Amino acid sequence: METEALQKEINALIDEYRARCLWFLQKNYYPLNREDTLRVLDYIKRYGDLEAFRRASTLAEWLSTWYDGAYWAPAVSPAAG
Repeated sequence: METEALQKEINALIDEYRARCLWFLQKNYYPLNREDTLRVLDYIKRYGDLEAFRRASTLAEWLSTWYDGAYWAPAVSPAAG
């Protein structure tokens, strides 16, 4: 999975589960670095349903294999996606 595609998938998952799992974060919050992204994926795994757990786990695994120390700056604006 390419970086841009991974970012789009993560942002889509955040949008889908924002009301159920991420209600305590700002409504327009999207993580900008690896640590914050993994934290948000963990929230989704913890507070979501089984499908959320599976998707967040897969994306966290992809992020772990892709990440090379580069700054996780969204190349794609979530609002434009």
